Amino acid sequence: MISTTVRWLFLVAFIILTIGGNVMVCLAVVLSRRLWRMANCFVVSLAVTDLLLGLLVLPLSATLELRSGRWPLGGALCNIYISLDVLLCTSSILSLLAISVDRYLAISAPLNYSRRLTRLRVALALIAIWALSLAVSFVPIHLGWNTADYRVQHLDWGMGDEDKEGRYCQFEWNNNYVLIYVFSSFYLPLLLMCGMYLCIFRVAREQVRRIRAATPSFARAQSTAAIAREHKATVTLAAVLGAFIICWFPYFTFFTFVGIKAKTNPPNTLHSVVLWMGYFNSALNPILYPAFNRDFQRAYTELLCCRGLLQRKLHLTCMSVPPCLTFTNGKKVPRQFEKHNGTVTKKTEGEILTLDDRNGVPDEPS
Repeated sequence: MISTTVRWLFLVAFIILTIGGNVMVCLAVVLSRRLWRMANCFVVSLAVTDLLLGLLVLPLSATLELRSGRWPLGGALCNIYISLDVLLCTSSILSLLAISVDRYLAISAPLNYSRRLTRLRVALALIAIWALSLAVSFVPIHLGWNTADYRVQHLDWGMGDEDKEGRYCQFEWNNNYVLIYVFSSFYLPLLLMCGMYLCIFRVAREQVRRIRAATPSFARAQSTAAIAREHKATVTLAAVLGAFIICWFPYFTFFTFVGIKAKTNPPNTLHSVVLWMGYFNSALNPILYPAFNRDFQRAYTELLCCRGLLQRKLHLTCMSVPPCLTFTNGKKVPRQFEKHNGTVTKKTEGEILTLDDRNGVPDEPS
């Protein structure tokens, strides 16, 4: 009983962390004007994918975990659940790949970056991510490509048949399809990501070398700061890629080994560990990717302190009134006059000074 309670609390906390973290990413991009950039479309796509995983898949996976793999909803819904799981996990991996490509383009050719990353290309990339994810999830499972006899799995199930022997709601990999799926959805993206981050590291080192070569001897402090930035960028890339490999490599390695066998084995402890390690990457993404971005940190702080909504309301209120304040003889008008729609106008001796529509508060530097 204690073990079940601990598992239940852990799974609930994990699901809440996954949902809450990815909601924070989406709200940060939507509410913070600093983050309105085309490159963040891939970050939002990744966050939406992980959010859907936390809402649609993780609660059912937690139910299976607590029920020792027994599925009470029938074979058709089991196939839909498995298809959603494969779809969202594949989309998450491909979104990570898209982010690595985007960062490589931004570092390798910064002057041509804005011309390369157009709205059309971003939209086509997002469509390609979801189309490929659908192609490797719903299509093979509902056509029976993944089973040993090439029949659609679990179709003979009915409601309440979970107690029968051999009835486990899991993705059956019992033929050569497992090799195609694992290579296309994990190993190939992993190789491409490693290549991209290796190129990013080399370009960053070359840029630092050029900066140091062009820096005079009396300005070595700036060169030291550049080296520190290089080290920070290296640690960031290593953390991102390392988390991806640690979370997903055991999952795909284990299921590749299982898929070679001709018999479907019941879920066990190792199965649960590697599966939830893969899910854990969806909880880490909202921490690893935005955490190293100062604009995301500011947006997170505003959201947690409820400042974003307040500033947005203040901005909309000030837009509805004339954006001017006046100073008389070089002195600011009293505070009580500013409360009347945020503006007061006094004309004396032709001295009028117009301020920003937020009572003189300048925009924060981006």
